[in-house]
Amino acid sequence: MMSGKQNTTRAIINRNVERLLVREFLMNNTKKAGFGGIDIRRTPAGTEVTVHAERPGMVIGRQGKIIHDLQRRLNAEFRLPNTKLKVEEIENSTLNAQVMAERIVQSLERGWYHRRASLSAAENIMKAGARGVIITIAGKLTGARHRTEKTIRGHVKYCGETAVQHMEKGHAVAVKKLGTIGVTVEIMRQGTKLPHEISIYSDEQLKIMAEQEEAQDEAAEDVGNQEVEA
Repeated sequence: MMSGKQNTTRAIINRNVERLLVREFLMNNTKKAGFGGIDIRRTPAGTEVTVHAERPGMVIGRQGKIIHDLQRRLNAEFRLPNTKLKVEEIENSTLNAQVMAERIVQSLERGWYHRRASLSAAENIMKAGARGVIITIAGKLTGARHRTEKTIRGHVKYCGETAVQHMEKGHAVAVKKLGTIGVTVEIMRQGTKLPHEISIYSDEQLKIMAEQEEAQDEAAEDVGNQEVEA
């Protein structure tokens, strides 16, 4: 019985490690395209891997050459059954934590002062509609000693299930003469409704909402009847 539990646990760990390795592989090979994360979904036909990028054309390549090569390497180097690679464009890259972490890293490597880079990014993220953001920059920022500085704007969560569900995280590393600097960006998504936030409606508002729901149900029923008749 214990052996079965250990085997299940090992299988879950191996699957998560595989996901991280696939993410790292795709991030390194699509960084110039504005890598913003991946989704891995298992289907009856195999494994569907979707890359989110600022510039999807740079992931696809001319006549699909780059994406076909990446898919071939995924099938050869990783134990994912029948991998199918797709790419989707990021609608608002300023609200993507991984993209913003990479932008800050590029600013640091171009010589920007770390506070200017983090403050500028935080302001842009908030202007784009995020509820909150935490930018953490850690490393040898101005001298030989390691330091950590945080820039916080808006409403954020630091831990717990709420943070896992509503805070999107991205991480990148800047390589400078003094050493490497780690940049972590955590964004509370636009339109996030937290568990403690409730709405109170009047009787009149509830009546209007009920009428709207009833009208939507009737419209959906009419569409269904039309499809059956067709």
